[in-house]
Formats: sequence, C-alpha cells, structure tokens
Amino acid sequence: MRIRGEIKELSADGLGVLERNNRAVYVPFTYPGDVVSVNKTRRRFGRRIATDFELLESSPLRQTSRCPHFGTCGGCLWQGLRYGEQLRFKAELFERITGISAPVKGSPNIWNFRNVSNFIVTTWGIGLKEYGDPLGVVELSECPVFSKRTSEYLRALRAFLSETGLKPWNLKKKAGDVHYLRVREGKFTGEVMVNLIAHTKPSEDVAEAFKDYFSFADSLYWSLKTDERDDPRGEPEIIGGEPFIRERIGDVTYLIHPNSFFQTNSYALGSLLKAVEGFTDGERVLDLYSGVGTFGVWLAKRGFEVEGVELNPFAVEMARKNVELNGVNARFRVGRAEETPIGDYDTVIVDPPRKGLREAAELLVKSGVERILYVSCNPKAFRLDYENHLRKAYRIEDTILIDMFPHTPHVEAVIWLERT
Repeated sequence: MRIRGEIKELSADGLGVLERNNRAVYVPFTYPGDVVSVNKTRRRFGRRIATDFELLESSPLRQTSRCPHFGTCGGCLWQGLRYGEQLRFKAELFERITGISAPVKGSPNIWNFRNVSNFIVTTWGIGLKEYGDPLGVVELSECPVFSKRTSEYLRALRAFLSETGLKPWNLKKKAGDVHYLRVREGKFTGEVMVNLIAHTKPSEDVAEAFKDYFSFADSLYWSLKTDERDDPRGEPEIIGGEPFIRERIGDVTYLIHPNSFFQTNSYALGSLLKAVEGFTDGERVLDLYSGVGTFGVWLAKRGFEVEGVELNPFAVEMARKNVELNGVNARFRVGRAEETPIGDYDTVIVDPPRKGLREAAELLVKSGVERILYVSCNPKAFRLDYENHLRKAYRIEDTILIDMFPHTPHVEAVIWLERT
C-alpha cells in the first residue's frame, strides 16, 4: 500500500510523522515540510515505521548531509536538518515531553565532535549499525561526526584482519573472532586509545601485528569478550602504550580507561559543566551517580566541598585518580544512590542512568536538601521522577539544555529543582 503526503511534525524520538486516514506512519530521516511516498512499512513497538520510501519534495528546513552514509547509518537521524532547526526542534520536543520551556546551547563543534566510536566488525561489513535493522551493517568509509581520522582507523583494522586471518563476527551464527573496534580520542589532548573487542585471546604474533598496525595509538587494548551479546564490552588487557588517555576540559584533566563512561562530546562538555556550576549553591555538594567524577572534580576545582557516590567500584577508582591528578578536595565512595543517607548538603547533583532515579527520588524528597540539580538526556525519565516523586517537595526553578548530540533528536538537560 503506497501512502503519499507531507510530513507535518516530528515524533518524540525524532521521526517524521505522516498522517493518513487518522493513522500515523513514522518516516526516518524526514522533517516537517518534506513530501514523501511510503511504499512499505513494518510494525515495531506498536507503530508503523516506513522501511521503503521516496523523498518527492524537500523541506526548506533541509541541508545537504556531509556523510555519504546518511540515510542508512543509524547514527544521525537529523544530519539532513539545518543545525539551527535541530536546536529549535530539540527545545520543542523537550517541552512537549516535560512541559518545560528552556533555552538550548548549541555545540561549539557539530563535526568531528564525538570522542568515542564503536565500529562493529562483521561478515557483512565493518562500520556502524544500519537504522532499523538489527542485522544490518553499513560498510563505513568515513564518519564526519566522529573523527577526521576515521578512514585511517578503519584502514588499519582491515589490513590487520587481512594479515592475521582473524574472522569477523557473524551476527546470525554468533561466531567469529573480532566483534568491535572501539576508538577514543582526547579532542583537546590529541591522544588516541584503540580497543579491540574479540572472542579470542591474541597470540604473540597477533599481538605484535596489532601493535604494528595501530602504532599511532597512545593506548592499545585487547578486550576479551566471553559472551555472544552484540555489544562492545569485554575484559580489557593492555597491549601497548599508556593505561589511560587524557582529556582536558578547561582547567581540569580527566583520565579515560576502556571501561570508563565519559560524555561523548568533549567540545560541549564545558558548557554542561558550567551550567551545573552556575546552578550549584552553598559549599557542600553531594554528587550522586558520580561516575568518574566528571561533575564532582570540576566543582571541587572551584572550591566546593564534594562527596561523590557511585555504584561501580571501578568508576570510583577512576574518580579518585582524577582527584589526585587535579589536586582537588573531593571524596568518592562506592554506594547505591537509593541507600545513601542525604546529610547536610547544600546541593545534590543527580545524573542517573536512562531509567531515572526511581527509588532514589523518594529518598531525596524525604531528605530535606534545599537544591537538586537533575542532569539527564532522557526527558521521559525526568518527567516520571518529577510527577511521581519530586514534585511533592520541589518546584522547577530553571533549566538549561545543552546540545551534546548534534544531528540526533537527543539533548542534555540541567534542571534546577528548589525545595518548596
């Protein structure tokens, strides 16, 4: 069944919405003002998603995409949308979900800004996942969103595989040797970490070849993956170079390890840190879900007395290294956010996982703390936390949106909550 019409709006997850006979079809890589013909759809999560469609007339909001893989690669739904319009729609979608009208601060760089990329290595190709197809892989030649050096990294990988005879992962049969290549860059330090995620340990010859082909890397890891899940996770073992690379944001230096979570846009991270700093009040700060100390170390550098709580022991170890490296006054410990006694703090910062605070929200309500800064890239989770728990004791005082994710529908929010 062929459906033709104009895209009138965007869904909350950034897809173009085509209305026909009171039914909606969701069309990826399209924007308001586009006229499309949809030839084929499939049902996914209760919605009709277009899988075969033609763009008949282009919206005036469009721009020419920079990446030759745009339209098939799942990384950038909005690369065909002018950047100013991206920011406008991010604010609109955030307000639609949360009811909060807030300004958006754009990313200083919208190209080559990502400091990490996970290239999947499969029998069908090496690159990134295809949009909407769990088994589809885009054979990548470049990635202008990640790095100018993407083609260099991929050439080294393909040559390494060719020489060693290591087999790419077969997604269907769940068999093979090499599954992912994860590359991290310190955008402000120029340092590079290469981490190969494989299902086999390297022989001496293979390890030497790995070091030869990736001799440009400052840090070189081989991560052994012992499960069949399709994710870039394994137990890392250093093969060559330094155990960490560094990233420097303003006057703070952060150490990065293969298992570290670090915000993916180094250029916009400064804006995010300054937004948190601007909303922080008093002297004593509790940093819940503190990770490697991204917020806590930054605030400690500015004279705040910081205590961080994080469930992951390795992240706490990294946070302590970052404290020592920067010579600041901050303490980080292992603990569950929902079991943390909320003492006499002036400000509590929460940067929860995508599912939100849940039980920890009620703990904050009962704590009596005057100010909460809720940092999140998931507005739906914030809305549920606020409506179900936080609104009992807190009002929304102010919000700033930071575009950490150009060319996607996502945006990072810093929401200042004050006790009523």
